[in-house]
Amino acid sequence: MTAMKSHRSVNLTPQQLKVFKLVREWRSRHGLSPTMQELADELGISKVTVFEHVEALIEKGALERDANKARSLSIGDGVVLPDEARAGTFPLVGRIAAGMPIERVEQGEELRLEEIFGPRRGQRGSLFALQVEGMSMRDEGIFDGDYVIVEQRNHARNGERVVALLPNGETTLKSFFKERGQIRLQPANPEFPPILVDDCQIQGVVVGVLRRY
Repeated sequence: MTAMKSHRSVNLTPQQLKVFKLVREWRSRHGLSPTMQELADELGISKVTVFEHVEALIEKGALERDANKARSLSIGDGVVLPDEARAGTFPLVGRIAAGMPIERVEQGEELRLEEIFGPRRGQRGSLFALQVEGMSMRDEGIFDGDYVIVEQRNHARNGERVVALLPNGETTLKSFFKERGQIRLQPANPEFPPILVDDCQIQGVVVGVLRRY
């Protein structure tokens, strides 16, 4: 598993905390950030109030924004909340197919490394965990029942192992290759065919694999 950057805790007001968690959840679920109006609708507050909270979160370093792009809110690098700064804790957001694609399941669980492997240090807010189902990534050393640690981002380089949302709404774990105007999601097991699509949504890139023996 690759080394992780040290986390930094931020103190937020209750309303700022709601906005922060909603942005983080939205990015995890949809692969992009919500608009100010979508935040306002979800929280039942005015768009002006949302804007004020977002500006405060940016000032505290909890959120980052590219002023020249729409839906550009992202979680500040290494940011965790005080009650989430436990060593070796990742949000467990579902299970990912390493066979044929299956629908991703959202869960309100956590993967606590200290409970599985003993005490661990280091956490980054942009990391999450998925449990692997299937053997299509066997030859990359990723087996059924393993946990993959994923860095949340919406782009990938050729050869990286990605969590990809397919046009039919299913999610799969494969190696990413963009070639000849098409995307090939390549398994690492000759028993499984590659998945060829014109487009897909990258939800994250695998940065580590955990296994309990």
